[in-house]
Amino acid sequence: MVDGAVLGLIKQWLEAPVVEAIREEGKRERKPRYKVTRISKGTPQGGVASPLLANIYLHWFDRVFHSEQGPAEWAKATLIRYADDFVQIRGRFCNTGCRKITPRLESFVSEKIEQWLGLKINRDKTRIYEVKASENGLDFLGYNFSLALATYGPKRRYWRVAPSKKSVHRETIQLRTMISNRQQYIPVTELIEQLNRHLRGWKNYYGKWHCGAAMKRINWQVENRLRKHLRRRSQRPWRIPKGSTLMAQLHKFGLVRL
Repeated sequence: MVDGAVLGLIKQWLEAPVVEAIREEGKRERKPRYKVTRISKGTPQGGVASPLLANIYLHWFDRVFHSEQGPAEWAKATLIRYADDFVQIRGRFCNTGCRKITPRLESFVSEKIEQWLGLKINRDKTRIYEVKASENGLDFLGYNFSLALATYGPKRRYWRVAPSKKSVHRETIQLRTMISNRQQYIPVTELIEQLNRHLRGWKNYYGKWHCGAAMKRINWQVENRLRKHLRRRSQRPWRIPKGSTLMAQLHKFGLVRL
């Protein structure tokens, strides 16, 4: 069955114009200017429907990749995909026997993506990455995958899966925006409720595997910025009561820690 209403909605998503703000370096404009463009191929970058449409379209790539004739069988490869981003894993990381990206595997992916599905692979973002030989590891979906040296015991290495540096940096910028001078008019309890919702969402995504160092840094950012925020709220600076601590006072306000 064909649902005309759903197909019409998808068509509107694909044909929707893209509105971009025009900013010139060195100039401050009171009223921002905007540019409206229409795309002729693909989905708008950052569009709300883009991940959904990518999952619908690339579902068939998942099926053929894991079929009896696919690389999951004859190359023992593992495919990890999120919307239109995917990684093929080889070696010990996925506990399979795929030791190298062979020309057959490369041609299979190119043929299915570009010829069978009619899509275009971004060659600038496509590369073969040897995680074991890299000090920085691999960043994917906000996580960093690296082969790290164990802290204790003999010289053993383990796969460390932690929030990437970019993810933590973006979070600190977001917290700086949420706890800024512009938020002085918001009651402290209401501001902390907003922070709690945001922090719980961040923890639900990143609070897995080796996330302790990132969580400590985020907690420090929140507590330090809230301390400065409380001192700015009145002419008489806020002080921590004697016999108490900053964390105890913030706990009374209802702040949750990661």
